[in-house]
Amino acid sequence: MSISVRNVTKLYGTQKALDDVSFAIGGSEVVGFLGPNGAGKSTMMKILTCFLPPSSGDAEVCGFDIREKSMDVRRSVGYLPEHNPLYTDMYVREYLEFVARIFKLKNVAARVKEMIGTVGLEREQHKKIGQLSRGYRQRVGLAQALIHEPRVLILDEPTSGLDPNQLEEVRGLIKRIGRERTVMLSTHIMQEVEAICDRVIIIDRGRIVADDTARTLRSATREREVLEVEFDGPADAAALERIAGVLKAEHAGGHRWRLAADSTTDARPAVFQFAVDQGLKVLTLQKAERGLEDVFKELTRS
Repeated sequence: MSISVRNVTKLYGTQKALDDVSFAIGGSEVVGFLGPNGAGKSTMMKILTCFLPPSSGDAEVCGFDIREKSMDVRRSVGYLPEHNPLYTDMYVREYLEFVARIFKLKNVAARVKEMIGTVGLEREQHKKIGQLSRGYRQRVGLAQALIHEPRVLILDEPTSGLDPNQLEEVRGLIKRIGRERTVMLSTHIMQEVEAICDRVIIIDRGRIVADDTARTLRSATREREVLEVEFDGPADAAALERIAGVLKAEHAGGHRWRLAADSTTDARPAVFQFAVDQGLKVLTLQKAERGLEDVFKELTRS
């Protein structure tokens, strides 16, 4: 296993940031590590990269114990934190050469050139990092995480601040990297997870609430379906939730509603009858395709 976590708990005073967390990630796998703000994602990543010790439990990266072999873990991991720390007074090429020398790499110039090409920094390589946009700073962070050819790559919000074209390029890069090494990434962009991740781990309030492929998670929670309906006038959420088979009504703007419905009962005839009783017309009514975002909300909402 590239990453093995066993019963890890992390306390900040009396607050549990992580509560008895266990999971394992194999080689050549891209895993999305998802959760609401404050769920414990960044804390787990900092423990795996030896920036924080766990309060209890054990973890290994590439077979190295994070407590006893922390330097070996650091050599095996490339890490891009959520708040990308860079030396803004250094030039791009100068900074990457500096990082390469920290890792005591051979052929520093060749490796830096390769990384600049890999992440698309050719036009920016002679600028100071402080002059770069946020998107290009993220690319510098990715380059430093990859430069020593780590077996495991841990990325905390790697596409933050990227424009749509950059997003597509960086997602493609991460997917290619995942063919050769283990990638664990945190993100709030569900489309990104569905596009590039082989597996999804969802954490909520310090505990793992799901661990499977996105497709399996969507299938496993299909006791609900979502109906999207638009009336020709206003409706009331409480009244909609009294419709047989409707579990929850969520206003979607204007006269549009998203209705969470029991998938074992077809609620559509009852919705039409509701409209007749209320003197409304149904302009549109369709089943919404259930996405990972729906699953995420269902698993992490109190």
